[in-house]
Amino acid sequence: MSKNPFDLGAMASQNKGMKAAQAVGQAALTSAQEIAQLNQRAAQELSSRLQSKVAELMKTQDPKAAFEYVHAEVLQEAAKEVADYQAQLFQAFASGNKELAKIAETMIKDSQHDLIHFVNEATQNAPAGTEPYTSVFKTSFNNALQNFELIRAAMADSFVSFEKSVENMSQFSSVQKSSDTPKLKKK
Repeated sequence: MSKNPFDLGAMASQNKGMKAAQAVGQAALTSAQEIAQLNQRAAQELSSRLQSKVAELMKTQDPKAAFEYVHAEVLQEAAKEVADYQAQLFQAFASGNKELAKIAETMIKDSQHDLIHFVNEATQNAPAGTEPYTSVFKTSFNNALQNFELIRAAMADSFVSFEKSVENMSQFSSVQKSSDTPKLKKK
């Protein structure tokens, strides 16, 4: 093993990268499991309701009464269930998105800290007479950090934008659900 302190830093950096990848994988797995559970519950509930509705329809002798029953109750319940399912799904997406944003923010801060430490260490150990070069390097590095910060801010904005989109879709589905309910009852 080399005595170069930058090698030890590389090992620590690799370890951080592995932990971040594990955290991202865990967040994705948790989100996928939550969505799978939502799908399983929805399928079970649909199957159960479908069986009971078919049994009720079989009791009806009048085709017009059967049509009115399907139109008034079955379709109305189905629209409500779809809207509820969408709201739960959007919530699962939003939860996963928040976790990924938190992981990305931590990774960016750690990387930024490591880079600053690396540059400071490298410029402090520079040979005598290289001050103009180290000054130019530090200035360039500081400009790069400012750009890095702009990228981080843009990433944070994109996560917030995604979250707002999910929230808007959720609100739209709840508005649609509430506006569909009176229409179905009127007919």
